[in-house]
Amino acid sequence: MKPRRSRKKWIVLIVFVLVVVAAGVAYRSSKSSAATIGADSLAEVKKGNIARSVVATGIVEPISNRIEIRSKASGLVKQIHVDVGDRVVPGQVLVELDRDQLVAQLREAEANLQAAKADLASARAQLERNRILAEGYDVELARTNHERSVELHKQKLISQADFDTTRGKLEEALNRQRAAAASIGVSQATIEQKQAGVAQYQAIVERITEELSFTTIRSPISGIVLSREVEIGTAVSSILTMGAGASAVMTLGDMNDVYVKGEVSETDIGKVRLSLPARITVETYKDKVFHGTVYKIAPLGKEKDNVTSFEVRVSVDNPEGLLLANMSANAEIILEEHKGVLTVPEGAIVYNETKNTFVEVPDATNEKGRKRTPVKLGIATGTKAEVVSGLKEGDRVILQ
Repeated sequence: MKPRRSRKKWIVLIVFVLVVVAAGVAYRSSKSSAATIGADSLAEVKKGNIARSVVATGIVEPISNRIEIRSKASGLVKQIHVDVGDRVVPGQVLVELDRDQLVAQLREAEANLQAAKADLASARAQLERNRILAEGYDVELARTNHERSVELHKQKLISQADFDTTRGKLEEALNRQRAAAASIGVSQATIEQKQAGVAQYQAIVERITEELSFTTIRSPISGIVLSREVEIGTAVSSILTMGAGASAVMTLGDMNDVYVKGEVSETDIGKVRLSLPARITVETYKDKVFHGTVYKIAPLGKEKDNVTSFEVRVSVDNPEGLLLANMSANAEIILEEHKGVLTVPEGAIVYNETKNTFVEVPDATNEKGRKRTPVKLGIATGTKAEVVSGLKEGDRVILQ
């Protein structure tokens, strides 16, 4: 009997050892599986902000008062008082054209005007003289003298020659009166002609004076010089004669309020609405975010390289003047944003055949060193997703 009992003890002992060894192997196996999950394959559940957005890529432009300055006068650029990037105010002199030719023309026109005024004064004096003669003051005197000579001639007190002299003077006075009366109409016509001449030369003087004022090109707005197309000596043409073909001098813009003119693809344009907020970034200020609002969505798309896109404009406040015209910019239009929520990388999300969502978390007790945990997700951005339930802050998830 003793040998049997001894054998049973050895069997129990061996079984116990085997169980312990198996447990140790299983434990080491699980630890080994967990250890195979590298730190670069793990991500921590964090609290933060997440937003669903659409990006409009484009350039910065002034939201209003972008003006292309063209000259009203033709001539050569003599002086340039501002350069690209300078700030200007209304009435500030930008460019001056050569004035010498116009100054000479003005002097000639003023001389002609003075001569025309002198001719007008002479014509008025002639009219006044004719009016006086037509009133016949000297006729009355000549008639009185002749009537006296008639009485004296009857009495034989004067000679025939003296009598004829007084009669001749009367006839001369009458002829002058008739001629003056007839000349009044001519004098009036001459005055009207001279007045027209004065008005013509006056208009010429005013036109040249105005053209001289056009040679000084001034800023119509407060803003910044966006571009300058002329140098000293450049010949410019007048917009009054050349219209749209006239030479551009420079471009001004009010950069206090700017907008990003961007393009949004047709797949995303349906999500964009007016007044949606946007975050704007530019390459120059990589760490700075500007804020804006969608204020215009083009109703007509443009096709390029078989891709249709729509123009979207996002207004941006620019009180510091940091944003400059034609800067490349990205406007992230915020469709939906949640703040202070749990987030995980989208690379950690697992979907089953019914599209339910899970994440895998490290689990040392599991044979594979991980276990699958169901989660409920909120909005996603393509890089991270909002976790509504299933995880807590600080949990670690396995990236797939």
